[in-house]
Amino acid sequence: MKAIVIHAAHDLRLEDREGRAPGPGEVRVAIQAGGICGSDLHYYHQGGFGPIRLKEPMILGHEVSGTITELGTGVQGLTKGQLVAVSPSRPCQSCQYCLKGMQNHCENMAFYGSAMPFPHIQGAFREDLIALPHQCVPADGLTAGEAAMAEPLAVCLHAVHHAGDLVGKSVLVSGCGPIGLLSILAARRSGASEIIATDLSDFTLKKARDIGADHALNLATDADALAPWQTGKGQIDVQFECSGAPQAVAAGVKALRPQGILVQLGLGGDMALPMQAMTAKEIILKGSFRFHEEFKTAVQLMQKRLIDVAPLITQTFQLADAVKAFDTAGDRSQAVKAQIDFS
Repeated sequence: MKAIVIHAAHDLRLEDREGRAPGPGEVRVAIQAGGICGSDLHYYHQGGFGPIRLKEPMILGHEVSGTITELGTGVQGLTKGQLVAVSPSRPCQSCQYCLKGMQNHCENMAFYGSAMPFPHIQGAFREDLIALPHQCVPADGLTAGEAAMAEPLAVCLHAVHHAGDLVGKSVLVSGCGPIGLLSILAARRSGASEIIATDLSDFTLKKARDIGADHALNLATDADALAPWQTGKGQIDVQFECSGAPQAVAAGVKALRPQGILVQLGLGGDMALPMQAMTAKEIILKGSFRFHEEFKTAVQLMQKRLIDVAPLITQTFQLADAVKAFDTAGDRSQAVKAQIDFS
């Protein structure tokens, strides 16, 4: 089978890897669609992010869907030929955090396409994948591309859960990449009454407007665009910070009302925080990392057409054009979510 393998920064190769049949309690999935994530791009452009560096070749990818082709003995509830969204999250279910229902903090997490442990956890950008039944959520009624969006949508649902009740609240989303745009959709579905989106790209801001943001502000062309929400002690209830940029945090803290909530999703490395202002305004800072039970919910929301992710899929490339796909995926003047067609 073919797989997309990263060896070092800008050294991406399409390689042959040996497949295998599913063992007892396993499922074989023919991958159909895979979305290129920001972490995949970090491996491609920088060979890692922060202290996490590539130490061996690694198959990339964790946003995937596919068709079940074979079931191992003992597998129930799934059928051959069924389209499934495949969760990349494989917690051990036995460490102290898993036992407390905090599987996203599993001490022995095997998350597809991660160089955090060594040996690295090989990813899901391959033609054939062996998965566990609990990873496979039936995605009947969705396209393969939509089903592959379950993972990033689950990330945003997890963040919205951290934010608490959003009914009637004003929400600032800073950074309109895939996570920011999906946060807009998730916040609106959760009852947010006013959504302000900020970014540095007119292309992504137009997408934000198209999917329902009330205001889409380009802080590159107008550094004071948030001023109306920064009056007094701030006007915004909740900020979803999706860029990982300290400037976005500082601008958001200035706009948040006293005891407002800052949910940090963006991972851009360590950054300075406006701690004095956060303390004086009693800002509540909440980190949000990955997901667990939200994955199934993400699929269900898409199936019920309560959240439409299709407008965010801006390009689809064939497997042979993987390098072009990665080069395009990071270009915020033309791409939101670039996907690879493995079928």
